[in-house]
Amino acid sequence: MAMDRFDIVAFTGFVGLVAASTVLEGIVVAAALGGFALSLSSWRLHAGRPWEALAWLAWVGAAVALVVSPSGSAFLLAFFGCLLVGVGLFFGSRLGLLPDIWLADRGDGAD
Repeated sequence: MAMDRFDIVAFTGFVGLVAASTVLEGIVVAAALGGFALSLSSWRLHAGRPWEALAWLAWVGAAVALVVSPSGSAFLLAFFGCLLVGVGLFFGSRLGLLPDIWLADRGDGAD
């Protein structure tokens, strides 16, 4: 589970967003976080890692929950649910627990 160049870019981006949160409003930073996570998702999909792309999309959902900010338990369920789904998909992909759907043999006889 070694870090690659993409992980370093993601880490640097998150450090930049944390630094920006000291001078910008929270909702602006949350919106920027959602956009950044969406771009990371497309990068991971393009790199052939669909499970990690779905993890980043789940984290986009968490950022959207911060921006929309529903009340009470709906916020907790939306925010933490998206975070947990993203963490599960991310580590499942990195640890090889999820099937490689890009290279899986379809066996549909179309050849």
